[in-house]
Amino acid sequence: MASITNDLCVSFLDELLGGVHDLDTSGDTIKIALLKSADSLNESYDVDTANYSDVTGNSDEASGAGYTSGGATLSGQVVANASGSAYLDFTDASWTITGTITAGGALIYNSSQSDKAIAVLDFGGDQTANDQTFTIVFPIADQNNAIIRLG
Repeated sequence: MASITNDLCVSFLDELLGGVHDLDTSGDTIKIALLKSADSLNESYDVDTANYSDVTGNSDEASGAGYTSGGATLSGQVVANASGSAYLDFTDASWTITGTITAGGALIYNSSQSDKAIAVLDFGGDQTANDQTFTIVFPIADQNNAIIRLG
C-alpha cells in the first residue's frame, strides 16, 4: 500500500537556500493539490517528492465535482520569525464539492517555479466531503505550530 508522510520536501530545502522560492505575499504563487485516498495511491509521497508532476504523472491527484486539477491557490501568507525560528503559514484552503471527494493528503507546491514541491501533508486518514465544503485548516501561524517551520 502506498502512503503519505508529513514532510518538507528535500528539494524545497535545497531550492530555498538557493533562492528559488519567494514565499511572501508579493512573491510566487503557492498552490495546494489534494492527493487520493491512501489506499488509492500509486506512489508514496514523502521528503523525496520534488514536483507536482510526481502526483499527476502517477494519477494520484484526488478528483471530484467542485475540485479543479492543480488544486487551489493559497493566500494570506504569513512569513515571520520568533524565538530563533522562521515560519510560514496560509489562510485555510477550501473547495465546494458537489458529489463526493476523498483525499488522504495534499501537496503544497510553487506554481511560479515550474510546480516545485514544498511540502507533503498526511491527513492521518481519508477525509471525505459529500455535497459540502472540503476545507484544509492550517494551524496557528506561530513558531510552534505553523504549517512550515524552520529553526
